[in-house]
Amino acid sequence: MRVRYVLFIGIPAIAFLAITLIFYTVDVTEYAIVTQFGAPVKVIEEPGLFAKLPDPVQSLIKLDRRTQIFNGSETEYLTKDKKNILVQAYATWRISDPLQFFKSVRNPAGASLRLSDILTSDLGAVLGRYELGDLVTAQIGQTKLTSLSAEATKLISERVSSYGYIVTDVRLRMLNFPEANRKSVFQRMRAERQQIARQLRSEGTEEATKIRAAADAERTTILSAAAREAEKTRGQGEADAARIYSSAYGRDPQFYKFLRSLESYDKIITEGTTIILPSNSDLLKYLNPAGVP
Repeated sequence: MRVRYVLFIGIPAIAFLAITLIFYTVDVTEYAIVTQFGAPVKVIEEPGLFAKLPDPVQSLIKLDRRTQIFNGSETEYLTKDKKNILVQAYATWRISDPLQFFKSVRNPAGASLRLSDILTSDLGAVLGRYELGDLVTAQIGQTKLTSLSAEATKLISERVSSYGYIVTDVRLRMLNFPEANRKSVFQRMRAERQQIARQLRSEGTEEATKIRAAADAERTTILSAAAREAEKTRGQGEADAARIYSSAYGRDPQFYKFLRSLESYDKIITEGTTIILPSNSDLLKYLNPAGVP
């Protein structure tokens, strides 16, 4: 009875242990490498259920096939125009050849160690081809960080490809200046802002001058048109007056002369005016009672 109980418990346990040692699963986010006495003998790149010889004959190593992030350390670099800057960059990478990755760097820690050295040196080489104004400027949209990132990504990815992984992106997480250089950098940025302000003021003054010139031209045109219209109206009025005078003169010349003389008196004789004329002057004949017809 005791033997049968041991068999009842032991056989399933042995079977379960054998299954766990022989069968294994590979997830869609993983690569699997089967090693035999430490040497790789099989690489599985597709998800599913697989079998191998039990440990220690064959062992299983799994690698993450998803994109990884590596954060570089803060490093001081020199730009093309000999300016010192402090840069901290990060890179994203993923395994492209799991077998080569395992043979060259073994695991993500080894990949990060290699990437650290390459990122530090190659990023410095790329930054040395750019001036400080290409990286930091007051002009919106004028930096060349995008092209710098693309250039660094291509260069570093080519360097690490022989280790079985590729770099998909390199970006600057932080860009700062050594304490000794910050004052001069801020002064340059302030000068750039002042230059922009002067340019905007100059453009505003130019635009205001154009507007004033256009307004003056329009004013002159309006006044000229009004003056022409006034002259035209005045000429028409004088023509009508002459016509009326001519008509009145034709009807009663003596009355017309009398009326015109009165108009002359109104224009010539004012308060305090002294006029010395001969007694037979035509101008005085209506003022002299004896000369009134």
